[in-house]
Amino acid sequence: MGYALAIVAGYLAGSIPTGYWLVAAFKRVDIRKLGSGNLGGTNVWRVFGWRLGLPVVVVDTAKGFVPALVATMTLSHLAGVLAGAAAMLGHWRPLFLRWQRGGKMVATCGGAFLGVAPIVGGIGAGIWIACFVALRYASVASMLAACSLSVVAVLIGEPWPVIVFAAGAAIAVVLLHRANIARLRAGTENRFRFRRPASA
Repeated sequence: MGYALAIVAGYLAGSIPTGYWLVAAFKRVDIRKLGSGNLGGTNVWRVFGWRLGLPVVVVDTAKGFVPALVATMTLSHLAGVLAGAAAMLGHWRPLFLRWQRGGKMVATCGGAFLGVAPIVGGIGAGIWIACFVALRYASVASMLAACSLSVVAVLIGEPWPVIVFAAGAAIAVVLLHRANIARLRAGTENRFRFRRPASA
């Protein structure tokens, strides 16, 4: 029963469409019709600046962190992994948007690992930041950070549920960035600019 509750709680938390609700509340527009069409903090930041983008990143991270941490502390690493994976699934296909396309799960994935395996999540976050600052491609930073999770988990001896979760999360993140990979290969992927265009 506890495991089922962890999964349901994780999915419901992940289903909170932060970017959609926040932009709709403050700008009265649908973020899915702007920029890349993604609900995540990167797109919100790119279109409307850090004042809306940063809160989206924070809340999307918390959506994975809280259920994974609570389940890990009260039940087990396996429960934390299941709650974190459910949160990622909810972020991708949110219940509150009638299962329409959501975000690419990166921030929620990071939060889940900070909750279930803080060292793995912290190193992954550090790799994301370093790659992003150096390259300014959020997509590249996200894929490299995701792919590093399983390697770090193995090296520091995390339990098997964390290692399996890390491998699955990496595959999911890369698959959701297929369009970005195509743009990178074509040389048309946009570099992130910290200041939004004045026309936005």
